Amino acid sequence: METLAMVADSSTEVTSKPSLLESSEASLSDVSLTTSPSVENQHTETAEESEEPAEMFRSKAPTTSGLWTTKRDGEVKLRIEESGIGAESPMTVHELFEESVKKYGDFAALATKQQGNWTKITYKEYYDLCRTAAKGFIKLGLERFRGVCILGFNSVEWFLADIGAILAGGFAVGIYTTNSPDACHYIADNCGANIIVVENNKQLQKILEVKNKLPAVKAIIQYAEEIKEEMPNLYSWNDFMALGSSIPDEQLDKIIGAQKPNQCCTLIYTSGTTGQPKGVMLSHDNITWTAKAAGHYVGLSEPPERQELVVSYLPLSHIAAQMIDIWLPLSFGAQTSFAQPDALKGTLVETLKEVRPTAFMGVPRVWEKMQEKMMSVGAKSSALKKKIALWAKMVGLETNLKRMKGSTENPINYRLAKSLVYKKVRKALGLDRCTKCYTGAAPITKETLEYFLSLDITVYELYGMSESTGPHTVSLSGTYRITSCGKEITGCKTMVLKPDSDNIGEICFGGRHIFMGYLNMEDKTKEAIDDEGWLHSGDLGKHDADGFLYITGRIKELIITAGGENIPPVPIEDAIKEAVPILSNVMLVGDKAKYLSMLMTLKCKVDFETGIPDDELTPEVVAFCRKLGSPATKVSDIVGGKDPAVYTAIQKGVTLVNDQATSNAQKVQKWVLLEKDFSIAGGELGPTMKLKRPVVVKMYKQQIDQLYAEPTSTT
Repeated sequence: METLAMVADSSTEVTSKPSLLESSEASLSDVSLTTSPSVENQHTETAEESEEPAEMFRSKAPTTSGLWTTKRDGEVKLRIEESGIGAESPMTVHELFEESVKKYGDFAALATKQQGNWTKITYKEYYDLCRTAAKGFIKLGLERFRGVCILGFNSVEWFLADIGAILAGGFAVGIYTTNSPDACHYIADNCGANIIVVENNKQLQKILEVKNKLPAVKAIIQYAEEIKEEMPNLYSWNDFMALGSSIPDEQLDKIIGAQKPNQCCTLIYTSGTTGQPKGVMLSHDNITWTAKAAGHYVGLSEPPERQELVVSYLPLSHIAAQMIDIWLPLSFGAQTSFAQPDALKGTLVETLKEVRPTAFMGVPRVWEKMQEKMMSVGAKSSALKKKIALWAKMVGLETNLKRMKGSTENPINYRLAKSLVYKKVRKALGLDRCTKCYTGAAPITKETLEYFLSLDITVYELYGMSESTGPHTVSLSGTYRITSCGKEITGCKTMVLKPDSDNIGEICFGGRHIFMGYLNMEDKTKEAIDDEGWLHSGDLGKHDADGFLYITGRIKELIITAGGENIPPVPIEDAIKEAVPILSNVMLVGDKAKYLSMLMTLKCKVDFETGIPDDELTPEVVAFCRKLGSPATKVSDIVGGKDPAVYTAIQKGVTLVNDQATSNAQKVQKWVLLEKDFSIAGGELGPTMKLKRPVVVKMYKQQIDQLYAEPTSTT
C-alpha cells in the first residue's frame, strides 16, 4: 500500500508525480505526497492584502527555467501559494530588518561576553551597525552580486558582515574555519569575492597564501585580533567600520531599494563530501519566508510577551546555524548570545549556564558528548546516587514514551523524579528554562535520544538541507516520535518518489524554501530540481500512518552487494553502536562484494586544541573494559594486542544485530578495529560531523582490502 498524502486535514492517495507548477490535483502512480496542515489561528497575509502584489513574482521570471537560475544576478519565479502562509507577501532581508526594528527596537538582539562581562546590543543598534558595515563594503568597492566571504568563529562582527554584505548588494558567504587554504580559495574564487573578512591571523594566513590567485579580492578585514603586520588593503574591524562615514544614506538606500525578494543574497557552500562544494543560492524570500514559517510552526514567542534566548556556537557557514542564530531571532525578536571560540572544546556548558537559553540546537555529536560526560560523572557517584539516578531514568523514559503515544498522565513517581533528578540535570546543563531542544545536520542514534528522554529532556529532530534553506520537517511537543524527524513545516510539501514495498523512496521537497540553484552549475541544478519543480534530496525515507517522516539513508550511500541486494548502511550502523556502546564511529562496507564488513573505532579522549583523537580511552570505555576483566586504558592496548575480552564483547554485539537481520546479505561478516577514531582533523568527518564515506574508503583501503582477502572470520 503506498503512503497516503495528507493535504490539509484530509488524506488522499496520490497516484502520479504531481507538478508544483500546477494548482490542480495530479494523479500518477509512484509517489506519496504530504503537506503540513495549517496552524490554528496563524495569521497569514494574502497577496490581495499586501502592498506589493505577490502575483508579480509569480508571473515575471527573467530566466527561461522560471523556478531556478545559476546566474549570480538571476531572478526566479517564487513558489507563492494561493492561500495560507505560503501566500505571505515576499520581502527582502532589509524589509524584514526594518519590521523587526519597529517591533523590537529597544530589546536586546545580541549579547557578547568580553573580559568577564556581558555586553548587549539592541535591535535599533544592530540595524544601524549593519548599515555602517554595508557602507564600509560599498566604500571598499563591493560590486553588486559579488561575495563577501566570512572566515571565523561566531561573533557580532560575523553577523554585521553577513547582513551588511546583503544590504550593500552583495552575497554573504560563510567559510568553515577548518577549511584549508585551497578550499578557501575555491569558495572565494567561485563566488567572485570582492572582500574577505577573517577572524584572526591564523585565518588571515590562509587567505594570504592564495590571494595572488584571487584577482577580484579588493580588501581583507580582520576582526578579532590586532593586525600583526600592516599591508595594503588589510583593515582592522574598527578602521573598516569608520570607512563608510563618507557614504551618504541615500547611496545605500538606493542599493537597498533595488533589491528584490526573488534575487540571491546568500551563498551556502555544501561541505563537498563527494566532490567540490556547490554554492547554494538562497534568495531574500527563501530566508525571510522560511524563518517566519519555521518560527510560527514551532511556536516561537515574541517580545514583550516573552523573548526567546539562543546561544550561537555552531559554524555559521552552515544553514542550520544561520537560520537558528541570525534569521529566526531577527524574525521573532529573540536574543542571540555568543559562546566562546573554544565552546566545543569544553566551555559550551558554562555559557549555557550563564545564558540559560529557551531554545538550543546541537548536532548529534554535541548531544553525544554531553551524554558521555554525564555518564562519566555518574560512574563516580555513590551507590545510593546511582540507584536513584537509575530509578529516575526508568521513570523518565517510561513516562515520556507513553506521552509520545498521547498519554497526559503525570504520575507521582515522575513528579518525585523531576524534583530529585531532572531539574538538577537541566540546571547543570544550563537548560533549565529550555523548552525547545533540537538536533539535526546528521543522524542521531536512538540510544542518545532515549538517554535524554530518560532525563526528561526531549531532543526534537529537525530535517532539511542547505537547498531547502534549512528546516523542512520538525518534531514538536505533542507531535513527536522517537527517531522520526517530525512533520512538514506549514507551507512545505514532501513527496516520496517511487516507494518500494516498505513505502521507502526518495524524499523530495516542495515550497517557498527551495533554493534558487547552484551558482554557475546548471547540470547539478537540473539534477537537484526536476521538471515539475521538486527538489530531490537524495535521501531515502518514508511516512508512517500518522504522517511522521523517517529517514532511512541516502541513495548514494546504498551498498549494492555482489548478489544485487540494496542495503542502506545507517540502520545497521546504528544497531551495532547501540549493541556495543564503547564504539564511537562505525562504517559499513561491501559495495559489489560478496558480504558486508565494518570499520570500527573506539571512544577516546580528544585533544581540545587540535580536535585530534587521543590514544587514551574515555572513562566510560575504561569502566566497560573493567567489567570484562580487561586492564586496557588506551586504544592501542586493545587494538595492538587484540584484547580477547573486548574483541569477544564486540563480536557478541555484532552477532546480536546479525540475528535480527532480515537476510544473510544484511549480516556483518567481518569487522576491524581501527587504531584511531574518525575526526574532522583526520578528514573522515565533515564540518558537521557527517561521515565522509568516499574519503574513508580511500583512507582505509588497505584495511578494507584485508577484510576481503582472507576467509570469512572476525578480525
